[in-house]
Amino acid sequence: MKVKIHRLFEYLLETTEAAPEAIVGFSLSGSPVLGDYLADLDPNQSLDWNNRDFRGLPELREHVLTQAGLDGICVPKDVLITAGAAEANYLSLMQLLQPGDEIVIETPGWPQAEVLARAIGAKVIKVTRCEKDGWKLPLDQMADAVTDNTRLIFISNPNNPTGDLLGKAELETLVRIADPVGAWVLVDEVYAGLEWDGPRAPSIAGMYARGITTGSVSKALGLQGLRTGWLICPDPELVMDAVILRENSSEIMNIMGEVIAEVAMRPDRYTPAMQKARDEGAVNLAEMNRWVAAQEGLSWVSPRAGLIGLGRLPDGIDSDAFAKRLLADPYRTFLLPGSAYGQANHIRLGVGGGAGVNLSKGLDRVSLALRDWQQRG
Repeated sequence: MKVKIHRLFEYLLETTEAAPEAIVGFSLSGSPVLGDYLADLDPNQSLDWNNRDFRGLPELREHVLTQAGLDGICVPKDVLITAGAAEANYLSLMQLLQPGDEIVIETPGWPQAEVLARAIGAKVIKVTRCEKDGWKLPLDQMADAVTDNTRLIFISNPNNPTGDLLGKAELETLVRIADPVGAWVLVDEVYAGLEWDGPRAPSIAGMYARGITTGSVSKALGLQGLRTGWLICPDPELVMDAVILRENSSEIMNIMGEVIAEVAMRPDRYTPAMQKARDEGAVNLAEMNRWVAAQEGLSWVSPRAGLIGLGRLPDGIDSDAFAKRLLADPYRTFLLPGSAYGQANHIRLGVGGGAGVNLSKGLDRVSLALRDWQQRG
């Protein structure tokens, strides 16, 4: 199996040593520091695995169900703790897809599913979200795309990178599309809990026997470095297959990731942390909306949820060229070109990071770069 690099990761590799002075596009909430958790950590904590369950700490798995609204619907054995949502997605895709199977994905969307599916030899069917429709997922096209050969439907909700949000009724429609052909539905929920327009959507694992919910502490809680996420599925065979597959890759979770994530997701910590993330995200989102409105030729569909969206560049500006020029003097500012998501005339704009990212500074530099480009080309 040959895994080919995706443009998103390729660009990150290309710019690792750029040392920008400002960043526009933070995709996660402000990150806590280790000191915030020291009082709740046991200095005698063994650095061996958790010695209790290969699926992850039982109390952490209970917290996962609570935050997903799945108490009384799913049980802790339906949860597998993973190295971020990325590993949860990987474990699902690698066991469900075989060469020749069909997978239906959204575009723009999180690129991991396409990369792995093509490496496996599966057939990738894309359903296109259109900017003119507010980036909504066209469920009529989804219904047309699903066939008797469809093994898996993979989406993110809230959508990464547009911030669109599917509600309960739309997810129920997705289930009605998938069920007659026996297709699995995987919904990546890394931005769940950061909704600006409408309530949090229900988790697919509680709606469908072949539903898989993945998520992590990375985005909303800003704990990306813990590499702690989860897979939730009511099908015991799928969960066990994921345990076996992980045994032959990462094997077990890192104990400090599990322990700190468990502390972070205790109700007395999780609720205020999520409120802080929403409050800070809302402030940055309001600033971003004002800034976009003031830029000549630049536009975007403000995200309904999550911390990122796609901004359409003025006509004639290529996102790769613009992003690379922005990294150089005098701008020294990083942003991700839309080519990472197959949108060459867009840039990714982010409102994460809280007050610490100094969003205004970065936006001022992007404004300058846009003016310079239009004056000099």
